[in-house]
Amino acid sequence: MLPSRLIPPLIALLLGLSCQAGELDQLAGKDAAAGLKEALIQAAGVAVGQLGKTDGFLSDSQVKIPLPDSLRKGERLLRSMGLGQQADDLVTSMNRAAEGAVQQAKPILVDSIRKMSWQDAKGILSGGETAATEYFRRTTSDSLGARFRPIVSQSTKRVRLAEKYNAYAGQAAQLGLIKAEDANIDDYVTRKTIDGLFLVIGQQEKSIRADPMGQASKLLRKVFGAADGK
Repeated sequence: MLPSRLIPPLIALLLGLSCQAGELDQLAGKDAAAGLKEALIQAAGVAVGQLGKTDGFLSDSQVKIPLPDSLRKGERLLRSMGLGQQADDLVTSMNRAAEGAVQQAKPILVDSIRKMSWQDAKGILSGGETAATEYFRRTTSDSLGARFRPIVSQSTKRVRLAEKYNAYAGQAAQLGLIKAEDANIDDYVTRKTIDGLFLVIGQQEKSIRADPMGQASKLLRKVFGAADGK
């Protein structure tokens, strides 16, 4: 078995290569799978840490959760009715809910990684630029949704506009005026939280594949820097 300190750079290098299935079969299966799992656990921790801090969603335009389309279309009317502050409060509440909920993601992601088969690992190593991210999406989306939604609900129920939105959107969805998946604010925020998490994980994966050794070093420094006091 390879020393643990060598595994993340090794797997980063493998991710940066255009490996074919035959070439991968020549690798030591246990070493490669163990290394990939360790690297993904570290990457998952970084993504959760980035999004789970205060303003992790709210201040990042790529993942910030806006008002649902049906509310955004009527936002000007809301503001003219003196509900502008409530609209702002709802946006803040949705993003704070996402920041709180995403903190619960790491155990689910880690469990998925630990259950990864060697065939899964080979598919990720020889796959596209977001193969690992798609593996996460495929294996964890339902569990993440179940874990996130109660946390989101606790946060959004404190905003009066959320209740009004649910009442309006439920009727609008029945008439086909808005998407059914956006008819409940908690479902909407939960889905957007999951999308934001996978977006950040995907960005990290692309960076590692584009600059495997350089990105591996940055990742390791980010993960272990605090413990080393650097």
